[in-house]
Amino acid sequence: MRVGIVILPTGRWSEQAARWRRAEEYGFAHAWTYDHLTWDPFAGMPWGATIPTLVAAATVTSRIRLGTWVASPNYRHPVPFARELAALDDVSGGRAVLGIGAGGTGSDSRVLGQAPLEPAERAGRLEEFVEVLDAVLTAASTTYSGRYYHAVGAATTLPCVQSPRLPFVIAANGPRLIRLAARHGAGWATTGGWRGVRDARDEVWWTGVAALAERFDAALADSGRGRSGVDRLLSVDAAPTFSLVSLAHFTDVVGRASALGFTDVVVHWPMPGAPLYDAPQSVLDDVAALLPAL
Repeated sequence: MRVGIVILPTGRWSEQAARWRRAEEYGFAHAWTYDHLTWDPFAGMPWGATIPTLVAAATVTSRIRLGTWVASPNYRHPVPFARELAALDDVSGGRAVLGIGAGGTGSDSRVLGQAPLEPAERAGRLEEFVEVLDAVLTAASTTYSGRYYHAVGAATTLPCVQSPRLPFVIAANGPRLIRLAARHGAGWATTGGWRGVRDARDEVWWTGVAALAERFDAALADSGRGRSGVDRLLSVDAAPTFSLVSLAHFTDVVGRASALGFTDVVVHWPMPGAPLYDAPQSVLDDVAALLPAL
């Protein structure tokens, strides 16, 4: 089992750099940051930009993989985003990972004045986004005309260090996007279908996770891909209880995820007194001591 950690971009880089260095020193397999312009639960707090934060993180680390948790088309176009991702992969020496999803309905989905999209429309938009992004990152030139995106002679002038491009980890809870992840993802990420269970018991959430894992197995079988070729990442802090409230709870979470076939769990850096991730940062020392045995 690999363990990754999300470091929220709350504050100036001078305040964040030490956390990214520590994430590598602790032995986490990958480190991520949220891809939002602002995030509603932390509204009013300082919030840094995603790709510049990851590029900066690449300069203070040397081994840990770095990624978006997760990027969305809410305020992005795949052509310029492809250039940013290729640059991140270059600066990091081939350590970049793209976590990508359909995007929610929070402030990011309204900030450019766009009309709200229904879930089916967001799914269709992500399908196009992934198709165009893949083409721009791998082809010499891309021309595309779709419902949501257009590109004319979009050139790849600086390819990714990784070949044929950085890996895509596609976040999906619904059937349509689970099929997309099964077809095109180097990995699948899920929050366990948390909608409606934030105030429920952890057991309810885990039941949802198990159902989604079975659905992904079926989608992989339908796509003709083997289970061993696709990573499965579980965002364990979508559960009602924060994964790092104690070492005992973290150990239980890892065991449950492993039993359901997940290859990776993703936790969040503790933020004492903050919403959602309230726990002492000292718990990371205990977790780090456990990581080599997982």
